Amino acid sequence: MRGSEPLQEPMFSYISAEKRVPKEHPLRPLRRMVDEVLEGMSGDFDQMYSKMGRPSIPPEQLLRALLIQALYSVRSERMLMEQLDYNMLFRWFVGLNLDDDIWDVTVFTKNRDRLLEADVAKLFLDAVIEQARGKRLLSNEHYSVDGTLIKAWAGQKSFKAKDQKKTPPPEDPGNPTVNFRGEKRRNDTHESTTDPQARLYRKGGQETLLGFLGHLIIENRNGLVVTAQVSRATGTAERDTALEMVNGICGTKRITLGGDKAYDTKDFVEELRQRNVTPHVAENICRNRHSAIDKRTTRHPGYEISQKKRKRIEEVFGWMKTVGLMKQTRYRGTDRVGWMFTFAAAAYNLIRIRNLTAATA
Repeated sequence: MRGSEPLQEPMFSYISAEKRVPKEHPLRPLRRMVDEVLEGMSGDFDQMYSKMGRPSIPPEQLLRALLIQALYSVRSERMLMEQLDYNMLFRWFVGLNLDDDIWDVTVFTKNRDRLLEADVAKLFLDAVIEQARGKRLLSNEHYSVDGTLIKAWAGQKSFKAKDQKKTPPPEDPGNPTVNFRGEKRRNDTHESTTDPQARLYRKGGQETLLGFLGHLIIENRNGLVVTAQVSRATGTAERDTALEMVNGICGTKRITLGGDKAYDTKDFVEELRQRNVTPHVAENICRNRHSAIDKRTTRHPGYEISQKKRKRIEEVFGWMKTVGLMKQTRYRGTDRVGWMFTFAAAAYNLIRIRNLTAATA
């Protein structure tokens, strides 16, 4: 018998979003972990907001919405608000009822800026790391470091000479024709008018781009991120930032730090040893230079293990760029780009912890 199509839409629904989401949905364990993290951050949120005035968007819902944006690669806040309006799964994860009004995108971004100005992303990452430590998923002795190029939200045409004189308006203001042939474009003489903190940089034999450098340190047991940071793109930024980040994890107990050939320099190796860190960096040996480490380090079995484990950091970079919207940032300036980079690292950790705990359950 052929069924008939109802022409009148039902006016009421008696099933909540909680019941609509399947019990085995992969977002459910993430939601439980995130709720635990946010509950622990409640005191930090109290210090960020005034006791007077009109209530803002709850910071817990802001962070859950940003997390959904990273997990599902929603490319803009405007599209995120659109999907929150009709996506029941997103509403449930953020903590909105089915009949709650969705925020205007301008209101959302203004409230989000308060989180960007505070150090909430680092607090969030630290809380996620503490969860992993409580589940005994972290190594406290062996780590790896690496950096990656994050493409800036600025075009090559915006990279102009600092002392450039005013020129007549182009024939096409929206997309002017620019000829770079024969022009020496350098970071010390040029800067981007769109994002002055972005710099021209070339990494790994790829094309030269305007961007920033994102840095991570992971622990070697399960490849979880323990610290993340963004810096301006310079030739020594990877090693300089690695030293800054390792200060936060080294202590009285000796640890190891793996890295690729870019970290095999005499100064960097000596700085690590002064911090009670054993440098497990790849040897950069060629005709005109020798490695900064020798068989006193490489003869140990742990060195070979570190060289294998350090490659797992590329998995983190791969997820953050393909899923976590960090291949090309939508923000400007090292502070804002760094905030989102750190938050994306926390999102990766949540997924990794979920998968690890599910495998051992």
